Amino acid sequence: MSAQYYEGIGRRKSASARVRLFPGGTGRFIINGKEGMAYLPRLGDTELCLAPLTHIGQERHYDISVHVNGGGITGQRDAILLGIARALEKIDPDLRGTLKREGFLSRDARVKERKKPGLKRARKAPTYTKR
Repeated sequence: MSAQYYEGIGRRKSASARVRLFPGGTGRFIINGKEGMAYLPRLGDTELCLAPLTHIGQERHYDISVHVNGGGITGQRDAILLGIARALEKIDPDLRGTLKREGFLSRDARVKERKKPGLKRARKAPTYTKR
């Protein structure tokens, strides 16, 4: 991979991804040192991660290197998607409108609600018994 790259940070739930796009690449997709399909084996996860590139028609124009940690598969997948979209925006600011319209630049801020004292989960209360 060449030395010049564009970086984007993506977050979702407790996952955080640092994405680097290398222009002039062949479409290699590396996540934590593994191929994209090997790291995200679920059907459709890799395609969803690369959706911003596919939408603008440049799937094979960049090599992608990702370092992701925290969270689970879904959180990491969505963090990578946001990181790719943010890196593309740095490459060409004119893409911002297109990416934003498709929802690629929106950070999904939903996280798991904390457990409250006296409850079984965040909102589930113990069964009420009259006697």
